[in-house]
Amino acid sequence: MLLFKKTLRTIGYYKAQFISMAVMVMIGAGVFLGFHIEWRSIEKTVQQFFDDTGFADYRLYDKRGFFLDDLRAVENMEGVVSASRYISVNTALKGTDKTLNLNAVEQYGTPSLSITEGAAYDPDSQGLYLSDRFAKANGIVIGDTLTLSYGLFSLKGEVVSLVKSSEQLVCIADGNQVMPNYVRHGFVFITPAKLRATMGILMFYPQLNVRTPLDRSVFEEKLRAALGRDVTVLDKMEHLSYFAMNSEINEGKTMASVLPVLFLLIALLTMVTTMHRITANEKTQIGILKALGFRDKRILLHYTSFAAVVSVTGLIPGAALGFGLARMIINPHSMMALYFDVPCWYLEMPAFCPPLMLLMALVLIAVGYSSVRKTLRGTAAETLMPYLPKKARKLRIERLSLLKNLGFGTRWNLRDIFRHKARSWMTLLGIVGCMMLLVGALGMQDTMWEFLRLLNHETNRYATRINLAEKTPVADAEKLAQRYAGDWMAQTPARLNGGNISLEIYHTPHDLLRLMTVDNRPMKMEDDGVYVCIRLWEEGIRPGDTIMLCPYGTDQRYPAKVKGVFRSLFSKSVVMTRAFADKAGIPRHPAAVFTNVEKEDISPEKYINAVQSKKAIMESYDSFMQVMYTMVAMLALAAVIMAIAVLYNLGIMSYVERSRELATLKVVGFRDKKLSRLLISQNLWLTIAGIALGLPLGMAVLQYLLDALAADYELTLTMGFLTYTGSILLTLLTSLIVSFFVARKSRCINMVEALKGVD
Repeated sequence: MLLFKKTLRTIGYYKAQFISMAVMVMIGAGVFLGFHIEWRSIEKTVQQFFDDTGFADYRLYDKRGFFLDDLRAVENMEGVVSASRYISVNTALKGTDKTLNLNAVEQYGTPSLSITEGAAYDPDSQGLYLSDRFAKANGIVIGDTLTLSYGLFSLKGEVVSLVKSSEQLVCIADGNQVMPNYVRHGFVFITPAKLRATMGILMFYPQLNVRTPLDRSVFEEKLRAALGRDVTVLDKMEHLSYFAMNSEINEGKTMASVLPVLFLLIALLTMVTTMHRITANEKTQIGILKALGFRDKRILLHYTSFAAVVSVTGLIPGAALGFGLARMIINPHSMMALYFDVPCWYLEMPAFCPPLMLLMALVLIAVGYSSVRKTLRGTAAETLMPYLPKKARKLRIERLSLLKNLGFGTRWNLRDIFRHKARSWMTLLGIVGCMMLLVGALGMQDTMWEFLRLLNHETNRYATRINLAEKTPVADAEKLAQRYAGDWMAQTPARLNGGNISLEIYHTPHDLLRLMTVDNRPMKMEDDGVYVCIRLWEEGIRPGDTIMLCPYGTDQRYPAKVKGVFRSLFSKSVVMTRAFADKAGIPRHPAAVFTNVEKEDISPEKYINAVQSKKAIMESYDSFMQVMYTMVAMLALAAVIMAIAVLYNLGIMSYVERSRELATLKVVGFRDKKLSRLLISQNLWLTIAGIALGLPLGMAVLQYLLDALAADYELTLTMGFLTYTGSILLTLLTSLIVSFFVARKSRCINMVEALKGVD
């Protein structure tokens, strides 16, 4: 009971240290759990949606289309669970500037729909199965009639159900969007009966969806034998929905492996330093307990309990914080719910998290145990001797000729820094951690701003994008471009070295579309070769190499010499000029015309599928940047909290350790202001050193996160002047404020008490 009361008194006496360590443990555990619950919840939620709706394992493409015999041949393949013919095209909602991705599946089930409101799916229905998110955003209800246009075709139907689809898990109009915008774009499903009534004999299915557990190589071999021809095969990882799920999971795992480690490492090292100093300061009390007959085990238990209380006090609220952070990300109204359109969200924690949390607690308790174990080795008489600071010897740096005349304050601070290396290193680590978080957060923001600047002003210099229907003849695309003084681009999926790429052909006489070099300068393409993106260069393709391009839908292979490397802001691509494509005989499918003519001045025509203003395209980035601003604010707050916790904890410990020295200085005539300057200047030195180390380390961590989190985009690490100055000034300000409050304690030193026992 006596030791229990003493534990409470010890916690009260060292409350600043106790609170700071508990806060560090709480943040570390909270961030650890939050990110792990996030990625596991996404995996559980989306995978359940895929399973419930029959998400395909493979998608087959053939520009010639798949006939019913092809479907039956695939269905009869050994190992195939189910298959279905499928079509998906972008259409315009008549009378508006909105677009809808129109889908039809012949054999319902691969995929199926999740009905949120209205009638169940009926294969003979002439109605529309509309995205519930699009309907809500545009005030559309069941019973409304919509008219969709695609080239010369017009489709009119009544909305009979509101739905969600795993095929449209991430509902974006094209690769220029990063976030869904349901006000402007959604999706709709129709039945084969409705498709047949609309297109008649012109109806065809360019896609087959297949569910099978077969390995890709085995599946492709069986497929070739079944169809008697080669077709394009994409596995589910190459579908946007599945790829986006895996990207978010990997991002969550990456964040969970970086940020929590930083906080928990600092918390652990702070625990080591603090427990060592506490046991050193209480060395005499430990001796008294031994002299009174308390066994070493009971004394060990007493001081270990301090670390245990810190662990419990930090981990329990940390667990609540982790679930709270995860719930902020994973809920029906969160930004993640805007990105992923699923029927419901599941909050789930990975199985390894509780054991790891227990391990964290055991490690922290072990630190407390090992700290007092060393003090207990001596006899009661030896332990009763008070802790004496290390003798301050003249440092080697003081012997240098240039530094022989160092002032008293400088020498005193230097000796203290080198005499208490553990404390000094911990202070450095706290500042470095603070700088790393600030540089990472603000640098990520700068990087995205630069990305948007390049996209909006340097690469996409047009005002309006005209999306063309599939199979638009090149001649008609050129006529449109001439009419609106625009440029055009053709886009074809292709194979390169066994992987999938986007093959893009540009004709840009008006310079409305530009490519950027690796160092973000406009690049002029020549007509005697192709250009590969940075990701292909990283895979080993170099200028001067000859590559073989195989467009989807053909067995033909086209050799092309690599002329250079460019920065692709979106797709993994190979680009070339129209002149080179003509010379090489490479087929092309015009995808879009780009012009500075305003959207309102462009008339509907045969091959115009939809018209988008660049302003509307850029709107999808606003939501993304809002997420970015929130993340930056949270990381900046975490950085400041970490710096305050570490610096205040170590500052108080330093003050306690030096109380006799400070009392001595007061006795010999040092005023409170001068003592405060001594204490503040030491922290300032360490802060400057920490900033110098933290700045490059923060940039290195940011580059690592960009490589891991933004693998889909070839982002350039960008840091503006305000990021550098803001990170430095915020770190300095935090350090100075904490140092000021610690230094004020020098005014409260009781010189008589502090000097008792001094020889």
